[in-house]
Amino acid sequence: MRAAARRISWRSQFPGRSARQAPRTTRVSPAGHNVTFPVVGMVGGGQLARMTHEAGIPLGVRFRILSDGPRDSAAQVVADVTVGDYRDLDTLRAFAAGCDVLTFDHEHVPTEHLRALEADGVIVRPGAEALVHAQDKGVMRTRLAVIGIPCPRNRIVADPADVSRFAAEVGGFPVVLKTVRGGYDGKGVWIVRSEADAAEPFRGEVPVLAEEKVDFVRELAANVVRSPHGQAVAYPVVESIQVDGVCDTVIAPAPGLPEELSARAQGMALTIADELGVVGHLAVELFETADGRILVNELAMRPHNSGHWTMDGAATSQFANHLRAVLDLPLGDPRPRAPWTVMANVLGGDYPDMYTAYLHCMARDPGLKIHMYGKDVKPGRKVGHVNTYGADLAEVRERARHAADYLRGTIDE
Repeated sequence: MRAAARRISWRSQFPGRSARQAPRTTRVSPAGHNVTFPVVGMVGGGQLARMTHEAGIPLGVRFRILSDGPRDSAAQVVADVTVGDYRDLDTLRAFAAGCDVLTFDHEHVPTEHLRALEADGVIVRPGAEALVHAQDKGVMRTRLAVIGIPCPRNRIVADPADVSRFAAEVGGFPVVLKTVRGGYDGKGVWIVRSEADAAEPFRGEVPVLAEEKVDFVRELAANVVRSPHGQAVAYPVVESIQVDGVCDTVIAPAPGLPEELSARAQGMALTIADELGVVGHLAVELFETADGRILVNELAMRPHNSGHWTMDGAATSQFANHLRAVLDLPLGDPRPRAPWTVMANVLGGDYPDMYTAYLHCMARDPGLKIHMYGKDVKPGRKVGHVNTYGADLAEVRERARHAADYLRGTIDE
């Protein structure tokens, strides 16, 4: 699945712009020659943008962000920050004017704005026609059915009575209701056990998707990266452990996953990326069922929590490969560095002074990798993550869990 490296000219890579128009960064080499580097603009200033910026530093890429505020996670470390509203088309146009390519750390930019930018000649990766499948769950489910990707049984429902009819179609309550747009980290998702429980999702102005409640044994994620000319790489399939709708722990590779199921999951993710025309990182969240099936739960077209382990556990991180993809550079090696890598999210608790906790964690485990996001500590908020790796899964898991819990303050030894 590796494409041969090829020389890429600015005219072929950015066909909508002449060399005079491209807002590249120009540096002078020691030999006196001008060296040009592209400008990547990322919409969103959260931790994903922060970590993408970090991955771009060795590449010499100039990185700009459109951030909601000056204290957002990425805005604290990126030199070129525009503070503005991603929902405003004029703001997006002004931001894009200083970039060679536009990408995202979230999926919330209105689809019609993305299409307008593309009509203006802005290079948007992933493009609007791909990204809409991560923005709208109804569109995603319809398209995946057309290309033959297995999903939970589902349909758009009109009201609580229609939810009851859907429940009857899939064998009864409980069923899962999701707003088709805007949900994240468990928000916008309800498990309903009766028609009376189904009123809440319909109080907004967003269509509601009903899905069967899948009897799954665990959640998996298949992460792939695809470039504009069709090169693609696949990371090992991971197990993703959720707590209260929020990713808590990721184990790479998923322990005990049969090789056939792993290959099937990777193949599904690569097919989705190709059929939808994804450019950049694609995370396919999956259910592994008790009867040996794999069903698609969600899609994300950006770096993803299930890929944070790659920062320390893979030859090329998801963030570096996302940048390579949106710039149409040859993609990096996705293979793991160690037999096992575990990522544990650090959630805010009642112990706000995490910095002093580093002393204990670093002294106890010199191989521990701590990644903090510069966020104020609030209960339940993702403020960082830790990565551990090694040859013994039980040991690697214990190291990650201890560090995350100690940083949060749930343990003190």
